[in-house]
Amino acid sequence: MANLEDMVRELKLGAAKLSITSDATRKKALNAISEALLENREAIKEANRLDLENARKSGISDAILHRLQFTDDKINAAVKGLKELIELPDPVGRIRERRELDPGFILEKRTFPIGVIAMIFEARPDALVQIAGLALRSGNAVVLKGGKEAQNSNRLLTEIIRKASVSIVGAEWILGIESHEDVNTLLTLEKYIDLVIPRGSNSFVRYVMDNTRIPVIGHSDGICSVYVDENADLGKALPIVIDSKTQYPAACNAAETILVHENIASEFLPSLDSEFTKLGVKVHADDKAIGYMPSALPASDADWDTEYLSLECAIKVVSSIDEAISHIAQHSSHHTDAIISNDEKAIERFFQEVDSADVFANCSTRFADGFRFGLGAEVGISTSKIHARGPVGLDGLMTTKWLLRGHGETVGEYSAPNGKCFHHKELPHA
Repeated sequence: MANLEDMVRELKLGAAKLSITSDATRKKALNAISEALLENREAIKEANRLDLENARKSGISDAILHRLQFTDDKINAAVKGLKELIELPDPVGRIRERRELDPGFILEKRTFPIGVIAMIFEARPDALVQIAGLALRSGNAVVLKGGKEAQNSNRLLTEIIRKASVSIVGAEWILGIESHEDVNTLLTLEKYIDLVIPRGSNSFVRYVMDNTRIPVIGHSDGICSVYVDENADLGKALPIVIDSKTQYPAACNAAETILVHENIASEFLPSLDSEFTKLGVKVHADDKAIGYMPSALPASDADWDTEYLSLECAIKVVSSIDEAISHIAQHSSHHTDAIISNDEKAIERFFQEVDSADVFANCSTRFADGFRFGLGAEVGISTSKIHARGPVGLDGLMTTKWLLRGHGETVGEYSAPNGKCFHHKELPHA
């Protein structure tokens, strides 16, 4: 069997071929994968059943078990996501800028696939389907390393995807790896891998960044906050906070901290306490909040920096929007933070001053998602400030080239004392 470096070298060659395929070809491959997933539904569920059985035996947390499940609904959603990817415009070859340097001397900035992307992600089989679909649609080859808890599911899904697409785009665009040793080797292959996107704990993402020379984008913790302002519509605030925390508590965009202005705390927090109690949410409240929430536990300093990923959160009463923004600046992971307010000035301040990839007003933090943004799902959410930020969809998997089309021009013509001048005329490019 070929070693990992040889396989990734082949993937690099496959990426070059995939990058020049037509839009119709990549759509055809995605459609074939969609059909293959439905045809192999029972085999996928059986592989997933084995993973769940092994995970339960090993004492895996409920949060990870929830992510690990690949039910009929999740299979259907994964297929629907692929179908929606097919309907999106081709991301390859789009002109971002077009400029005439001199009459007939045209410069373009055009999109191209990044090349080979290594995705290291958590125990979510549905994430594998999303990532593979986005890679193929964007013309990128991909190395997939999922959580060990999903090993059987991921192995089968990768094989189904490869077999379904081989006659259309070849086999050398997707590679699944499984061991920790493979990850360490992968991080040394900067000659063949163009980008690494890790998804997981803060310590794991930091490990990846510290052990590779390959560019890395991604996020670690999802410590997301919702601030309920003194001018909030409390009738809207209650369902927004509940949705942010409970709609899918294991997600990285679920709220972990609720900040409440002191002027509305006495009215809002008892109602929230009642609803959270019904839903089984464990609350850690500060000294001011706990008086309004008899079911709460006293909060410690560590609670403000905790990503619970479960029906658990921390609640703090603040004296002003300034204190709310300051708290977020100190404790946020720069993922997603939201304000609930009817004060447009407060909303604009929050938008301007909260330094997160996603900043929302009067809606749930759970909207921070590539599918919901209309990006065609996502490979992850990036909290970095370069290349891609927020949900990374098709556009985030593209790079650009500057293309200059001349007619014999030389720099000497423009740099001489009485040389020609650039006129840098912007041209339509949509």
